[in-house]
Amino acid sequence: MIVPSAGLLTVALAPVLAVQGMRIRRGIPRLPEAAGPRTGVAGGAGGASVVPSAGVSESPGAGGAAGAPSGGPHGSGGSNGSGGSDGIDRSDGSGGAAGPVFRLAVLGESTAAGVGVATHDEGLAGFLAREAAARTGRPVRWQVAARSGVNTRTTTAELVPLLEPADVVVVALGVNELLELNRPRRFRGELRELVAAVRRRLPGVPIVVAGMPPVGRFPALPQPLRAVLGLRARALDHVMRDVARGAEGVVHATAEVPIETAGFFASDGFHPSATGYRHWAEALACALPDPPGPAGPPVAG
Repeated sequence: MIVPSAGLLTVALAPVLAVQGMRIRRGIPRLPEAAGPRTGVAGGAGGASVVPSAGVSESPGAGGAAGAPSGGPHGSGGSNGSGGSDGIDRSDGSGGAAGPVFRLAVLGESTAAGVGVATHDEGLAGFLAREAAARTGRPVRWQVAARSGVNTRTTTAELVPLLEPADVVVVALGVNELLELNRPRRFRGELRELVAAVRRRLPGVPIVVAGMPPVGRFPALPQPLRAVLGLRARALDHVMRDVARGAEGVVHATAEVPIETAGFFASDGFHPSATGYRHWAEALACALPDPPGPAGPPVAG
């Protein structure tokens, strides 16, 4: 049996897809980004917590630059190791110590920006930080550099410069590329440039590229739009795998998440709820690198 490609289906069904796309844009509620601080600490002697970092603003919403430090940005030549030579406060913010702080940055589009939940503590960054803290026994300082609606090019130009020194950068992108019908070949070049830009900003930092979500199973999308977007999402995910294989220190993390779980989606049926972000973070945590330096005692629970 010959399965039509995403491109052929898109052309053949273009009139139907255009109508369904307009209806979806009008019908899906536009949820705000997560509110509150875009940096915090999870784990450590005091357990999970959210602690604003000095000089980091709260979420400005979709119209502003997410997570922009009010002080001078850290230069790309600074160390991103665990020795503290970069001038960053590496204490866990909880009044105790459980080993050096593991620094996590979440970069990308609306899911990285926590659309679907009230605060980043309930979003991808918060859950991923707590999962990493539980697995490593380290306090985890997390940062969000994200904005709803961005694509890979915008992220490279406007959000990568906001990254603070980190021990790993998790990239959550691709859905807007999908909705914009970006071609895989073009996406490949743009994703490579994103990786290069992150490396210029934070030399040697490990990068985890989150795989495309299973859009072909999203209940909010009608057929045949769901099927076509599902095929195109697989094509973009294949690009992500290839880019990761071709770059040292870059890992592609397959998004194996149980989206059929009750309560997985937020009210728009498109973005995750707190339950959805928790499941996604549990899957992504397996791809995180081991923290540098000596580990502290395991976190109970």
